[in-house]
Amino acid sequence: MQYRPTAPELLTALADLLETTLLPALPPELRHQARVGAHLARMLQREVTLAADPTEVPEPADDEALWAVLVPIVRADLAIAKPGYDAWEGE
Repeated sequence: MQYRPTAPELLTALADLLETTLLPALPPELRHQARVGAHLARMLQREVTLAADPTEVPEPADDEALWAVLVPIVRADLAIAKPGYDAWEGE
């Protein structure tokens, strides 16, 4: 049984607290650290929400097979670290 709030909900609340409550109240020299903390909390929230089991990379026979294996792994990582960068043209 999973109790509420969940880990992703707690991380979202932490990021919101840092960005909306603490950041405006902090002196200028500490605001960057608050932004970084909020960004890290949001990355962890996405990782907890989106990350699947680690994928083992098989040894493909050629570049095309390697590309087919690596693209989904890289997209999953980008969806966590930098949402929006996980889609590109020219596959």
